[in-house]
Amino acid sequence: MMSPFQLVMVKFIVLLGPTGAGKTTLLRLVAGLEQPDQGTITIHGFDATKAAPAERDVAFVFQQYSLYPHLTVYENLAFPLRSPIRGLSEAEIDSKVREIAKLVRIDDKLQNQSTRLSGGQMQRVAIARALVRSPSIYLMDEPLSSLDAKLRGDLRIELKRIQRDLGATILYVTHDQIEAMTLATRIGVMDRGRLVQMGTPRDIYTDPVNMYVASRLGMPAINFVPLNRFPSVAAPRGASVMGLRTEHLSIEKSTGADGNGLVTWVEHLGDQNHLHIDMGGQDVVVLSPPDSGLEKGDKVHLTPLAPLFFDVDGQRVRG
Repeated sequence: MMSPFQLVMVKFIVLLGPTGAGKTTLLRLVAGLEQPDQGTITIHGFDATKAAPAERDVAFVFQQYSLYPHLTVYENLAFPLRSPIRGLSEAEIDSKVREIAKLVRIDDKLQNQSTRLSGGQMQRVAIARALVRSPSIYLMDEPLSSLDAKLRGDLRIELKRIQRDLGATILYVTHDQIEAMTLATRIGVMDRGRLVQMGTPRDIYTDPVNMYVASRLGMPAINFVPLNRFPSVAAPRGASVMGLRTEHLSIEKSTGADGNGLVTWVEHLGDQNHLHIDMGGQDVVVLSPPDSGLEKGDKVHLTPLAPLFFDVDGQRVRG
């Protein structure tokens, strides 16, 4: 790592970025499965840079469940507690297993074979197996990505509840912006092995440091348009590109010469519409209420409400 990476207590930190950004590599560095070329890794004040994985007191939850198929759910959860270095009695192990099973809502599945469960239940078992150890830090590598949309939504809520109830520190990796926004107390946006920006979900969304970070959050994605599309907007010195989120554009139907766009497509989403607007060959997406009355082929006038400005290198320009 290029600079010290320190984990702070009782946080849900989400590392967000596309495939190849270095998210999993960073988890492996924290776990001790990889060694950094330079810099330090500090976990709760302990310099873990050269420590062996077993000395770091971390628990890893992988994308795949990695359960012991020949064991019951109970035995899967009890397995990490039976290590001789823990010195726990069977009564203590039983109490811990049942406590965590109830927390993740699989206490009625303890006697089931681990492979005779639904995908969501197996992922709960995998998460519970990490939770029973009560480590300093939980490392989670896209644990929900193999589940269907409804299960992902359900388990997002469950993970946030579990983290809050345990007061645990979780370092979570995902490429899914919804997971990042809904789970994180802090989001770290990664690009090609570097941590580009760290902040609250709101900070990352409203105050990105560059175009790359701005494009990581928002559905549909933020619009990037040259300044000449809106010549009346006063831009700060050095700006060449305007960033406009879909909700930061005012749209009105135009019948005269003030029109600056043409509706080419309307996405009806029930509670809102996404309007695709052609502005001189550039597609711009605008959020609109479902009763706006705008249809394909309508001429419209767009007005920026809260633009972000960037220079030719994609860096934020503030004015």
